[in-house]
Amino acid sequence: MSTPRPPPTPNIVLNGVSLIPLPSGALYWPERKTLAVADLHFEKGSAFARRGQLLPPYDTSATLHLLEKLVADLKPARVICLGDSFHDEHAASRMAEEDSDRIAALTARTEFVWIAGNHDPTPPRTLGGSVLDTLTDGALRFQHEAAPAPVAGEVSGHFHPKARIRTRARRISARCFISDGKRLILPSFGAFTGGLNVRDQAISRFFPKGYHVWLIGRDRVHKFPRSATEAGPEAEKRAGK
Repeated sequence: MSTPRPPPTPNIVLNGVSLIPLPSGALYWPERKTLAVADLHFEKGSAFARRGQLLPPYDTSATLHLLEKLVADLKPARVICLGDSFHDEHAASRMAEEDSDRIAALTARTEFVWIAGNHDPTPPRTLGGSVLDTLTDGALRFQHEAAPAPVAGEVSGHFHPKARIRTRARRISARCFISDGKRLILPSFGAFTGGLNVRDQAISRFFPKGYHVWLIGRDRVHKFPRSATEAGPEAEKRAGK
């Protein structure tokens, strides 16, 4: 008997463009052979260590390992990093030489675009690739943070969205993609990055007419409507619950 195949990943249709949300938190645009990732936060661990909060110094290496695997598997013609790729302006100088070489190898292998973020408004140019504030390609516009006024086809990061879903058995909280078909916010890709519940006003204000989330599971992505999401414990505390 053959092993049943898992259900296909539900695509995200954004401004008429079909996109594939990946369990890694990356987004793939098959038509353009483009891979997009948000909020890598290279050297976040070393930044915290300098302030006395010791974290394992492996976040950059772990994030790079996942990115290298995606590039090897998908062979994209272009990789777009949606800002906050580096945790601060000195991140590249703290990076191990081996990790710097790995980034340089990636940027030499395929077209690489660093979108400027609030943590890295001037990403280092010494590691290869091009640096842009935004990138528009056809019906899509790639930038770090969602604009206050709706922009059709906007793809962004910054907010590290996660969702809390209640199933029959338990509650599940995980990173997610969030979209209303007009704009899309990606989850964080970095190894040491946290998340903000999609019910938080900081995120939900961008989707006043509702949204769907694509929740990241162990080996696939699951689509849920807004009605399936719950506020996180932090929001409940703010509400006095």
